[in-house]
Amino acid sequence: MTSPQFSPLSRRGLLASAGAAGLLAAVGATPAAAAPAAPRRSAALVVHNSRVFSGTRGHARAQAVAVGRDGRILAVASDAALKRFIGRDTQVVDGRGGTLMSGIHDGHAHPTGAADRSLKPSVAGAEQTVEELQKTLTGFLKDSADQEPDGWLVVEDWNPVGLLPHGTSPHHSMLDALPTRRPIALVGGDGHNVWVNQRALDIAGITAATPEPPGGKIVKDKDGKPSGVLKDDAQPLVTRHIPAPDREQLIAAAKKTFAEAAASGITTFMEAVVGENELSLYQALSERGALPQRIVPALRIDSDLAKDPAAALAFARGLRDDFDGVRGLRFGTVKVFLDGVIEYPAQTAAMLEPYTDKDGKPTDNRGELYVSGADYGRLTAAFNKDGWQMHAHAIGDRAVRTSLDGYAYALRETGIRDVRNTTAHLQVVDPADLPRFARLGVIPCMQLQWASPSTWTMEALLPYIGAERHRWQYPARSLERHGALLAGGSDWPVDPLQVWNQVRTAVDRYGAEGEGDGDLYREQEGISRTSSLLMHTLGAARQLRMDHLTGTVERGKSADLVLLDRDVTRCPVADISSAEVRLTLTGGTVVHDADSSAGRAAAARVTRAAAGPRPDAQAAVHGGRHSSCGCG
Repeated sequence: MTSPQFSPLSRRGLLASAGAAGLLAAVGATPAAAAPAAPRRSAALVVHNSRVFSGTRGHARAQAVAVGRDGRILAVASDAALKRFIGRDTQVVDGRGGTLMSGIHDGHAHPTGAADRSLKPSVAGAEQTVEELQKTLTGFLKDSADQEPDGWLVVEDWNPVGLLPHGTSPHHSMLDALPTRRPIALVGGDGHNVWVNQRALDIAGITAATPEPPGGKIVKDKDGKPSGVLKDDAQPLVTRHIPAPDREQLIAAAKKTFAEAAASGITTFMEAVVGENELSLYQALSERGALPQRIVPALRIDSDLAKDPAAALAFARGLRDDFDGVRGLRFGTVKVFLDGVIEYPAQTAAMLEPYTDKDGKPTDNRGELYVSGADYGRLTAAFNKDGWQMHAHAIGDRAVRTSLDGYAYALRETGIRDVRNTTAHLQVVDPADLPRFARLGVIPCMQLQWASPSTWTMEALLPYIGAERHRWQYPARSLERHGALLAGGSDWPVDPLQVWNQVRTAVDRYGAEGEGDGDLYREQEGISRTSSLLMHTLGAARQLRMDHLTGTVERGKSADLVLLDRDVTRCPVADISSAEVRLTLTGGTVVHDADSSAGRAAAARVTRAAAGPRPDAQAAVHGGRHSSCGCG
């Protein structure tokens, strides 16, 4: 994928700093000034003096990669062996001993959602008392006083389990106490909850008599009235009334978002919830040459439509036909939410056994299963027959089993094996289901940056599911041991984009964000460094049915490459988190150069986001998205 904005090898900062002469001298070739005419197969780019992680059984000691003028890899070998590819106009980069590897393939993310969020104030997942939160929101209101009395205040990255003391339930009355008449919506960082004030409920016409939509929940208080919290597919009852962002502002924000992804080493995304709005944004970015990654859009099929496979298939085909000509998009995936989220107080993830109360006693709540196994099976069969793959959101063990039951039904009906249907998240998996992934050819796409001890995985979870189930959180090693082929994803912006911390956390189950003294079942479920690198490259490329094109560093494949500032195959595991990307290429085109001004700016934004919130001060909580403090 080459776009006008990213002309191949046009950014000179990093590239010029290496110079061809350095490599030519290293391999004993004639200096560039006296070089003969370039051989017919001279490379466009050669990276040398690196540690190549090819993702294959060969090239164990490769130091260099040559990239052809067609954007494909010409050769992977030692420095000396690649001297024949160097011509007068070959760009040469000194890898300085860092890892050169396939670009990261993010098998589950929401990059356009990240762009939209960046335009709004954020509480950055902070844990706060009601009074502290009200103070923060009052500051947001003052900063946007020109929006009184009717402009929406939409605040991103609200932590649904973050009200202190823990266990405090959000209620619209807490927002109604703020000094404003404006409608207010706090959007959950998990993407599954929104909390609004009474004015917003009134605008949406939500009352005690409002029926719950399929796949959603209107939380009620003890009097049976709406509390102001809406879950999953009940969220649009309110959010559809929020004005869309200015289109040009959104496009500009998306350009920054995808540049940050390139600076993180990402060359391919699966956008995990896509409809017409997201596709229109991609179309605009592609037309402006501002799409540095390959994109696999997962078209969302809601729980109602999932019951009608013919209608769902017609819907997906229609969107594909409308946008199939957009350069950079690769259609063929649809997404279904099977359940919600597992943490207290949401507890909408579908569980085989009921949640317990804080004292460990069983309740009557097993979460929400939004699509039945029978419906999911029929839907999967219809899409698989038409060449599509399925991508299921499944957090709880009952949802995971439902996805597998659906895939098993589709396999019996169609006999089609290599469609690479996927189950994403897998926060809790029943051990009996572990062997079924390999048996059915199902890809587990896991977000292992979550696999660390934190409020989300400990305080908001352990008391409510018990130790026996808690042990089966994100069972990556167990799945791998049973023959499953792992794929990785970030779920950005549910979490900040911290690609290399994500790679690390899969190994040590602690990461840069871990809390306390222990890890999250490292001995049982931590995977090897090689397995982690593979799941985020070849594994996700396989999930996205692109492994014939990308995901490994080998001759003939597209030069989707990333060069790091260190050797992540050998450095201490904890040091992987802070790895920095020096160069990113997609299809042989430089889309991030750390030494260019644009590259430095993008890398700085990534670093700021990774630093995390400091919830004791409002200026830190809002994440630099507040005009009055001048930090934007």
